[in-house]
Amino acid sequence: MNTTEVLQLLRAHEVRNVTCIAPDGSWPVVWTRARGVHVWDAEGRRYVDLTAAFGVAATGHANPRVVRAAQRQLTRLLHAMGDVHPHPLKAQLARELSRITFERWTERPRESASGENQPLLTGKTLFCNSGFEAVEAALKTAVLATGKPGVIAFEGAYHGLGYGALSVTHREFFRRPFRAQLGRFAHFLPFPEAAPDRDHDGWLERLADAARRILRRAKIGAVLVEPIQGRGGIRMPPPEFLPWLRRFCDEHGALLIVDEIYTGFGRTGRWFACEHTGVVPDVICLGKALAGGFPISACVGRADVMDAAWPESRGEALHTSTFAGHPVGCAMAMAQLSEIERLKLPERAALVGTWLLERLGALRAPRTGLRLSARGMGLMVGLEVRRRDGAPAGEEAFRIVKAMLRRGYILLTEGEHGNVLSFTPPLTISKPQLRGAIAALQNLFGGPIPG
Repeated sequence: MNTTEVLQLLRAHEVRNVTCIAPDGSWPVVWTRARGVHVWDAEGRRYVDLTAAFGVAATGHANPRVVRAAQRQLTRLLHAMGDVHPHPLKAQLARELSRITFERWTERPRESASGENQPLLTGKTLFCNSGFEAVEAALKTAVLATGKPGVIAFEGAYHGLGYGALSVTHREFFRRPFRAQLGRFAHFLPFPEAAPDRDHDGWLERLADAARRILRRAKIGAVLVEPIQGRGGIRMPPPEFLPWLRRFCDEHGALLIVDEIYTGFGRTGRWFACEHTGVVPDVICLGKALAGGFPISACVGRADVMDAAWPESRGEALHTSTFAGHPVGCAMAMAQLSEIERLKLPERAALVGTWLLERLGALRAPRTGLRLSARGMGLMVGLEVRRRDGAPAGEEAFRIVKAMLRRGYILLTEGEHGNVLSFTPPLTISKPQLRGAIAALQNLFGGPIPG
């Protein structure tokens, strides 16, 4: 089928709110295959994917070792019984997630207030299917463990669109149509941004004051935060932010939940973004790149927290689903984690990301009247586009994305105003491939952005 035929079928049979189809045929393209950093469309045109398909393809599209793991598993056990009769890979993946999170974070003995060495931490996992489900599992963990229903989240946050996750997602575009059905347990604080054009004096005091006001009217059992806001526009907080949240949670008996669905598995130059500030959360939400393309996610918590929250099963689980801990997903995840480790992708993302950030930061667009600014960490980089008067240039940013598509590069926009070009390519991407994208962008900025 060609692109026109596919889009005609979607127009006829898919809910019209899902796929944006431009009347002039300029958007979208129809993917038919992908490998490494490349995607091919229905007409056989090749593109460089600068999105990793929403950050999923961290080890490259159709990574051969991940594909082989899926193929082997498909011939052995295609489906198992989630919370009833387990399969070996589910146990192995839970063990591996403990190893790369809490065990690795606390591999050196911790000293308690009394001066005694504390035992090393381990993690326990609740498997889910998509990122928002991992967030909702974390929210349930918090209320079970603390007995307090309130959750502090942040302005600009995106945690998914299921009703629990939507309650802690901030953007009104997603919330407004369903507000009458949303829970009222979420309380939002400003998300502090580490940007040179913003006033940071006193931000911590203002944040603490706002948090104390929330505590006076609500029982807070958790603070939920993205270490870097992805869909919010690649927003970077000051380095003191997560450590302050850790202290706040300890002081007030709340769980610190980090949503690393986007930032996890090497994306920011460390295995997990919270490691940049040495903060150990109580619960971490994982997804996207976990299996390199299979819908599997995980809510991983400190073993003592998870044991305090979730009672031992007597035959009926409080939280489960038909496909939880799916054997094919687990097989792919084990292979994906092995590839990230084997290829040293967190270290690679740090080096290549620093190079990319410098070059995007050097881009200028004087003839267009647009102001550009780059920010990010590792291979999670945003290029913000504003008009000369400082207003967000969302329409112009989308025109840039479409123009880049015609030149063979797949990009996305992020942020409330859609004015941040996000660069989250496969962590295997090369500098020459990125150099070509930067040259194409600079060529675009040399004159009027085509419509």
